[in-house]
Amino acid sequence: MTKQKSATRKLLKILGILVAVIIVVAIIAKAAGWIDGGPAEKSVETENAELRTITQIVSASGRIQPEVEVIIRPDVSGEIIELNVREGDYVREGDLLLRIKPDLYEARIDELNAALLTQQSRMEQARAQMLQAETEYMKNKQLYDRDLVSELEYLQYSNNYEAQKANFRAAQFQIESARAQLRRAEEELQQTVIRSPKNGTISRLAVERGERVLGQAQTAGTEMMRIARMEQMEVVVDVNENDIVNVSLGDTTIIEADSYPNQSFEGIVTEIANSADITGTGSADQVTNYKVKIRVTTPHNLDHADGDLFAMNVSETPSAEFSPNFKPGMSANVDIRTNTVYDVVSVPIQAVTVRDFAHDIARSDSTVNSNNENRRRSSRNEDFRRVVFVNEEGTAKRVEVETGISDNSHIQIMSGLESGTEVVTGSYRILSRELEDGDAIKVENRNR
Repeated sequence: MTKQKSATRKLLKILGILVAVIIVVAIIAKAAGWIDGGPAEKSVETENAELRTITQIVSASGRIQPEVEVIIRPDVSGEIIELNVREGDYVREGDLLLRIKPDLYEARIDELNAALLTQQSRMEQARAQMLQAETEYMKNKQLYDRDLVSELEYLQYSNNYEAQKANFRAAQFQIESARAQLRRAEEELQQTVIRSPKNGTISRLAVERGERVLGQAQTAGTEMMRIARMEQMEVVVDVNENDIVNVSLGDTTIIEADSYPNQSFEGIVTEIANSADITGTGSADQVTNYKVKIRVTTPHNLDHADGDLFAMNVSETPSAEFSPNFKPGMSANVDIRTNTVYDVVSVPIQAVTVRDFAHDIARSDSTVNSNNENRRRSSRNEDFRRVVFVNEEGTAKRVEVETGISDNSHIQIMSGLESGTEVVTGSYRILSRELEDGDAIKVENRNR
């Protein structure tokens, strides 16, 4: 009997302990919002709004090319009999590049010289005939004045004299024409010798000795070579129409070439196209871009420069140990610094999100009739605004803000927020979908 009572007491103690534990757990769960529909805290990350300098960046990609590049084409056709340069050679203005076989043009000059001599002989003959006609005219004029010859005979001698003068003038003009043809032939002969029009590097050589080339008569002649200032390179990039309005002449840039990973170079915008390049016209994939030229200002290709320029670049950068050697056609990515603001309130870009304010109005105007509610929500207009969520003693407060420019990590807050305010920055899922005004939050910042 005593054993039975002892067992009953133990059972009651165990039940009492279980009830106490259940009560404690229920109290904790209620406080935490686990039961009774109470608010549950959302784990978030926060960061303080602060004053900083923000530089807006427009990114684009393109190709490196010489800023100045001259295409050498022959003015006359023929066979290349002498080629004095190789690709990569540095040439100065006036240096001999190549010669085209001159035989045909020398023969043409001999032919035109003979034709000129012939025309000169004809002119002398025309001069003699004119002088003879003049003598006969003057003699018959005197006779006509004395009424010794008829008027008809006088007019015949007069007309003959005028005709001989015209023949003499025609002979003179023919000589001028022959001289002009001779000068043209002599110029063509000179064009068989091609010299460098400027200082630069042979960036492309497309012909060999013995090859025949076509001159620029009716169509573009054969492209023989290109001369470029390799120490003056630029990057040509395509900027989208949405970003081109932010780009201005003189904007500074950061250039990253695929050939030089983990290296960056300086540049400056020198030219912005006015005409657009449109691809995929009329389709859903239509893209409108504008060409922008960016001069590379970091010293480069110093081995392609002449002695004066090399000395200048070395003196400007005495401690420089690395100079890139860019080649035409290399790929490059460019970040254009389009606009800068100083000491402005800024927050991380991910802190700014969008909420539909019309949804709040519809929710506040809800009625008991669910059908009417559904019709109201389906017919309401959307009112999306940019907001940030501020931490106010463990509660998320939604604040509407006006934003300005942004860089890769932060965005300018023009109104609605002060420096030092603690704003919610993550996670993305909570900020973009779940977090609402008045929600309880728990700050769990990771080590930054």
